[in-house]
Amino acid sequence: MTKREEFIAVYQENIQRRGADRLLEWLDSDASDFFTAPSSTRFHGAYEGGLVEHSLNVYECLKDYLNRPRTKELYGMDYTPETIAVTALLHDICKVGFYAVDYRNAKNEQGVWEKVPYYTVRDTLPYGHGEKSVYMIQSFMRLTRDEAFAIRYHMGFSGNEDKNSVGRALEMFPLALAVNVADMEATYYLEGSVK
Repeated sequence: MTKREEFIAVYQENIQRRGADRLLEWLDSDASDFFTAPSSTRFHGAYEGGLVEHSLNVYECLKDYLNRPRTKELYGMDYTPETIAVTALLHDICKVGFYAVDYRNAKNEQGVWEKVPYYTVRDTLPYGHGEKSVYMIQSFMRLTRDEAFAIRYHMGFSGNEDKNSVGRALEMFPLALAVNVADMEATYYLEGSVK
């Protein structure tokens, strides 16, 4: 099963709210590069299909994190399969149409200069990161408050946001912390260079 097929299967199995079908149709259309886009320019998932792979990794990491007994019993983190799928699979939808391929000169193994492709940012909707994902999703379907804050603050303290706002959001919306942990685990341990 390809990553595209896996994503669609998880999405359709878990996300049933009104508008979800239109969002998936858009993600899988020529208007979107979701299934071929990288997840970054140089770091995790900096290759074709990196974004969908990262989204699936975050989904698996989030499910694992939320299955810990203490997250439910001590922290009260008990979310529906739909909320888990929405926040994990769609947290980086802001990266659709965000990257472009450009070329630069580099020496090959024989020491000869040649043009090599690399990813660069082409931000045609400069609306931030998490908030842009929320905005794009809500063009198709409604998010709960927990979902919106989890997606908005999924970068945690590694983003450019005001640190006081981040801390308050993570305190008020535990799902935001859970998605941040899942995103960091996927980024640095599953996709990064940490061994």
